[in-house]
Amino acid sequence: MDIKIIKEKNNALLNRRELNLAVTFDGATPSRNDVKAKLAAMLNVPLELVIVQKMNNEFGKQEMNVYVKIYEDAARMKQVEEAYVLERNKLPEPEVVEEEEAPAEEAAEETTEE
Repeated sequence: MDIKIIKEKNNALLNRRELNLAVTFDGATPSRNDVKAKLAAMLNVPLELVIVQKMNNEFGKQEMNVYVKIYEDAARMKQVEEAYVLERNKLPEPEVVEEEEAPAEEAAEETTEE
């Protein structure tokens, strides 16, 4: 996935940067989180302060236009953005790996032997 910045605007009133991007990709259309992660790494900004507002992809093209907002702080972002936009851009929860039950079973066997 390649990201090219078409237009960049600094919105001092809302404490954010607004970017229009051209994203080219191979295969399936990248998800909102994939675009956020790549852009945050490219611009060296925190992932949680990036809001992908709009992703337009034309049928059959391996290219899309994306409108992104990068906030300076989370408090201002929560104050300005609508609730559905924040929900749409929420980071996925990391999967919690459950601990094996083997140590618990061994402890139970030890108590029965005594």
